[in-house]
Amino acid sequence: MKLFLYTHLNRLDRKGRVSVPADFRAVLAEQGFTNFAAFPSFKSAAIECWTPGRMEQLAATLDELDLFSDQQDAYITTLFANARPMTYDGEGRISLPEEFVRHAAITTDALFIGRGRSFQIWEPKAYERAEAPA
Repeated sequence: MKLFLYTHLNRLDRKGRVSVPADFRAVLAEQGFTNFAAFPSFKSAAIECWTPGRMEQLAATLDELDLFSDQQDAYITTLFANARPMTYDGEGRISLPEEFVRHAAITTDALFIGRGRSFQIWEPKAYERAEAPA
């Protein structure tokens, strides 16, 4: 399976580390990756997480826009300038950058949301509010 599925709740430790769900790490490994790119979501109070392959696909798509156009420049700056490579340790933990933690308002728990080709990390109550019927 090469898709990120299901929802996992993991606790941040005292050092601000959190375990990436084992099945998410398995998806990354299946695709030949030991890391992923993370960036603050532009649509919600969450952290977007994409495989290096997906980031490469995005870069290739942006290369199709007019070189040095305002549109290409805006997309590249917005998406890549805020992204950080995330590599997990031998126990499957990552350290979330402080600005990402602030953006998502994560305090003690992190909710990993499978989204097929990507996943997100949320503060659990914020996700609950975002998904509540309007």
